[in-house]
Amino acid sequence: MIQRIASCFTGKISKWVTVAVWILIALILTLTLPSVGDKVKNNADNLPSNAQSVLADQVIQEYFPNSTGVPALLVWHREAGLTEEDFSIVRQLTEELTNSPLVAQEAIIPLHMGIPIEVLTSDDGSTLILPITFTYETETEILKDNLVQMREFINEQAGANIFEADLTDGLSARFTGPVGISVDATDLFLDADIVLLIATVLLVLVLLLLIYRSPILAIIPLVGVGFAYLVTSPILGWLAGNGWITVDSQAISIMTVLLFGAGTDYCLFLITRYRDDLRHEKNPRTALIHAFQNASGAIAMSGFTVVMALLALLFAQYGSSHRFAIPFSLSILIMGIASLTLVPAILAILGRASFYPFIPRTAEMEQERAIKRNKPVKKLKTEHRLWSRIGTFVTEKPWLVISVTMVVLIVLALFSTQTKYKYDLLSSFPAEMESREGFTIIGQTYTPGELAPITVIVRNNADMDTIVNKVTMNELVNNVSDVVVSEVDSTYSSFEIVLDIDPYSTEAMAYIPALDEQLTAELGSADNFWIAGQTAGQYDNQQINTRDNSVIMPIVILFIFILLLAYLRSIIATIYLVVTVLISFLAALGLGWIILHYGLGVDAIQAAIPLYAFVFLIALGEDYNIFMISGIWKKAKTMPLKQAVKEGVAETGEVISSAGLILAGTFFVLTQVPITILLQFGVITAIGVLLDTFIVRPFLVPALTVVCGKWAFWPSKR
Repeated sequence: MIQRIASCFTGKISKWVTVAVWILIALILTLTLPSVGDKVKNNADNLPSNAQSVLADQVIQEYFPNSTGVPALLVWHREAGLTEEDFSIVRQLTEELTNSPLVAQEAIIPLHMGIPIEVLTSDDGSTLILPITFTYETETEILKDNLVQMREFINEQAGANIFEADLTDGLSARFTGPVGISVDATDLFLDADIVLLIATVLLVLVLLLLIYRSPILAIIPLVGVGFAYLVTSPILGWLAGNGWITVDSQAISIMTVLLFGAGTDYCLFLITRYRDDLRHEKNPRTALIHAFQNASGAIAMSGFTVVMALLALLFAQYGSSHRFAIPFSLSILIMGIASLTLVPAILAILGRASFYPFIPRTAEMEQERAIKRNKPVKKLKTEHRLWSRIGTFVTEKPWLVISVTMVVLIVLALFSTQTKYKYDLLSSFPAEMESREGFTIIGQTYTPGELAPITVIVRNNADMDTIVNKVTMNELVNNVSDVVVSEVDSTYSSFEIVLDIDPYSTEAMAYIPALDEQLTAELGSADNFWIAGQTAGQYDNQQINTRDNSVIMPIVILFIFILLLAYLRSIIATIYLVVTVLISFLAALGLGWIILHYGLGVDAIQAAIPLYAFVFLIALGEDYNIFMISGIWKKAKTMPLKQAVKEGVAETGEVISSAGLILAGTFFVLTQVPITILLQFGVITAIGVLLDTFIVRPFLVPALTVVCGKWAFWPSKR
């Protein structure tokens, strides 16, 4: 059956038809459907609709409509103190926006009408915050245009570009707050996509040239990945355009890296088999069919494993994680199909020329070639010499290998328990980004809690004075605002709490459940109050991340366990293969923390990273497991297990190490993007891939197989 499938893509006519079909599909989809980049939505909610902070926001929108909307915080700053001339520019802006409101503009404080400007100024007189509120859920592009218009007006009045002025010299201005952060995030990921694509293509091309020394061969996997992207992008764009999925820039960035890394791996699994068979088979098509027979099962199983693991993200409640599921799994599915159809067709068209100038030939062909050229016959190099030695060492001293590798992995894994996490988006931005600079100025010149006050809404005409007094007594609270009664329903009241600490800190998040407990005791039921604000949102974020980790990680392990069991039909082998990738993941997290914390000075990593890294490393780690162990299983049918392990390590070592280097390299490309969350994810995932490639796969797994002996196959027989 596999022979017949291979013949469908490698025949004299069918190989051209296969390539033509892929070109036709890519052209039709590209011309008729929108690109996924055109349907990006970067301001999609990450918290589910039933999260407490989200419910609180809904109550505010319903009963306190005057306080709703999305604010852009315009931060004016002069180190020596703002002057009357500076205040004049602020008043001119408020007059302009009052008389000629921007698109979706909701409210602005009319300072030009005699309102004391000092109420918005910091105690030291150096900073002023002017909030401009826009309608809730305004598109980011509209908000961006609004900020551009305001910058142009302000710079014209100031006679200089004060948005690029040094913060310590003269008047400067920065946009921050939800609007500023949203606009900056969109621009940052837009630039990141271009940088990632160029850097990833160049890196893969260079690594393939260095490893295989063939310019044609280096291009073949890139062609396969390119067609997979051309097909995936419009399908995702169509799904997003119909509202069936939501795609953000972060997902596209990581999807690009995943396609190039995993896609190149699948291509190399087939190409390496093909090259080895060309050294023993004169007919290129026969060699290709044989290589397809040996590699297709492992490629299909590896791809299906990754797809299923990524689909487990559909169970995530956190929006960003949930949005990853379809783009990632669909891209890998299409890439798997391309590697089993398009790539064999291209190899069939090019034949041995794919490997030019180092063309693999049989011994007879080398002899004939030497005779024609009247030169001595070159002695063929021993295949996989280095990996044969490693295979011999592992099979001769398995207990030593297990002991050393396990000690290294466990020690690194212990460092993962020291990892600290953070939950705010802004801290993942570059320090010089406008919205972060404005945010920093506010934190330095105002009470820290004023960056993001906590809003409490109470209903049923409770004794608000008593509640406010008791809340104020907490040592973390700096001050509490006056109580505001709803104009829609007088039974609803609200007040704001300004903390004395950073509202985005772990300590501030821990205050939310304490406040919840205090209000429950005062009001008798949690149904009578709501807690809103960014600190409350971060607390919900923390709880949902914890929930997602506890749900999705076991699901991924279960999926992988079932798939491996179905493929290998061995409980023992399945158990130790799953255990090895789990230990490898924890070791990667530990070593990643060592590098990020002690090497780069990172105080905490983004909380979503462990789940992302887990799904990728467990799925991609099993890719290499499947490819190597499938070779050992086949050989064990006709030779002693030790010999099968030795030859399996020798034959797969080169391709797995090459694939691992390329995959790790593509993830390391993420470190070149000035977005902390991508940098941290890239470092940890790349480290995990390298640990899998050079410790777990060539040493630990083969050694465990040798030690288990015939029990490695239980309950099936060799």
